Amino acid sequence: MILGRVVGTLVATKKDPELEGLRLLLVREVDQSLALVGKLVVAADAVGSGVGEVVLYAAGSSARQTKVTQNRPVDHVIMAIVDQFEIGGELLYDKGRDP
Repeated sequence: MILGRVVGTLVATKKDPELEGLRLLLVREVDQSLALVGKLVVAADAVGSGVGEVVLYAAGSSARQTKVTQNRPVDHVIMAIVDQFEIGGELLYDKGRDP
């Protein structure tokens, strides 16, 4: 699993039929300070996340393990919306306080 932030949406009107019904979002990996550090990826949204949210996403064959993406041609899937995370007892992110 990779920690990321949803930075945008993607619309594709012509696509493989297996992608029909999937919401596609643009995600970038973040570090513990939530700075964008990774490359931009297109991820299928399995949980109803939105732009600006901190999420957990998976890549590769793991991306096809959710109910929404099973047996579909996806390389990345958003599978959780992060509420909080802490390291060493220090709360580094709280969705309720995110600006």
